[in-house]
Amino acid sequence: MTDTQTKGETHGCIVCGKPYQLYVVYDASGKFIDLKVMSAGAKPVNHAHRPLVACDKHSDEQIEAAVVKVYGPQKTDD
Repeated sequence: MTDTQTKGETHGCIVCGKPYQLYVVYDASGKFIDLKVMSAGAKPVNHAHRPLVACDKHSDEQIEAAVVKVYGPQKTDD
């Protein structure tokens, strides 16, 4: 079993930048594994390589557009 490390981090909403508290899990080599949103009013954004969060008030279309704007079009995982 691989050792993991959990860190408390602050990340801004991908759409508007409002800060939220997260617990982020990394493997022993520092690769992002998972996250848990600790602040109310936010939800995790699925992205394979980094922890992302968005406000609950933003639509899925707004969130997807923000991710594409910042990181480019995303490939769907099979």
